Amino acid sequence: MKHYPEAPEGEDDELYEHHRIVADKKQQLLRLDKFLMDRLPNVTRNRLQKAITDGFVKVNDGKIKSNYRVHPGDVIVIALPEPPRDTEVLPENIPLNIMFEDDDLLVVYKEAGMVVHPAYQNWSGTLVNALTYHFQQLPTLPGNHGRPGLVHRIDKDTSGLLVIAKSELAMQHLARQFFDHSIERTYLALVWGEPEPAEGTINVPLGRSPKDRRVVQAYPEGEGYGRHAITHYKTLHTLRYVSLLQCRLETGRTHQIRAHLSYLGHPLFNDAMYGGDKILKGTTFSKYKQFVENCFKIIPRQALHAKSLGFTHPRSGEWMQFDTELPDDMKAVLEKWEHYVQHH
Repeated sequence: MKHYPEAPEGEDDELYEHHRIVADKKQQLLRLDKFLMDRLPNVTRNRLQKAITDGFVKVNDGKIKSNYRVHPGDVIVIALPEPPRDTEVLPENIPLNIMFEDDDLLVVYKEAGMVVHPAYQNWSGTLVNALTYHFQQLPTLPGNHGRPGLVHRIDKDTSGLLVIAKSELAMQHLARQFFDHSIERTYLALVWGEPEPAEGTINVPLGRSPKDRRVVQAYPEGEGYGRHAITHYKTLHTLRYVSLLQCRLETGRTHQIRAHLSYLGHPLFNDAMYGGDKILKGTTFSKYKQFVENCFKIIPRQALHAKSLGFTHPRSGEWMQFDTELPDDMKAVLEKWEHYVQHH
């Protein structure tokens, strides 16, 4: 555990480093509290402003005010009197569905319902707990303590593919490919309605909602807030009330597809956080309502699947491509909608 070397004035106790964030080279000038709001999901703005006022937040080792504007390359450290929760990950014997493995990396299939890494309210039963049990000495990205092997993640209720680094070479090389957006990631999404146009690109910044920190929202005007986010989508199949889309991620922001499609007016089917768990297309007649509720029971999660993953192998330089079938719950719901549309 790192100990922060210098306490604020009036504090005799040692401080413990909780967060160290380096601003991107293309970072726009943005108030420090707004900048941190977007990166710390479980903290309120009031609490952040108090921490800044109390001297627990430093930029480039110096004290600052809450109206300080973050510059490219700034190093922001949050250090508090109490130590952070132990980042040691407890190994748990949870089976892994491994699609590919060599000395440098593995590609795993994550079922919907599994959290990727330990975090607030989910300290066990995660993919990382399983990885720690099955593999020793997985590398960790700087600033990613407690998340060995991880170079990216998918949401708890999203199914699909993840690449895990087993060597330092793979960790650095894969992280660079994610940073350069050269990793190919396609998702299948069942959404409400029929997007117009049927194919397009959503280039709208995303950031945490000030009303609910768990939710990510679009900032179409920029408003000096939100982070650059690009999703390419293509309609594969329309079923009058719902559509199956293929989404390709250019950037990898938290809840990116969910927030972007919600902004487009076509939230993911049964995505409670983004309003997709209500009837958004069609009548409210009781038979139709019952049909939709039956569909929700078949897929009690957002209808999103990380279908394919492509990247350059860190050691061989060979292009690796992985693909999966639609999971059973999404398949069953699609069949149900197809049957409904044909007979109504």
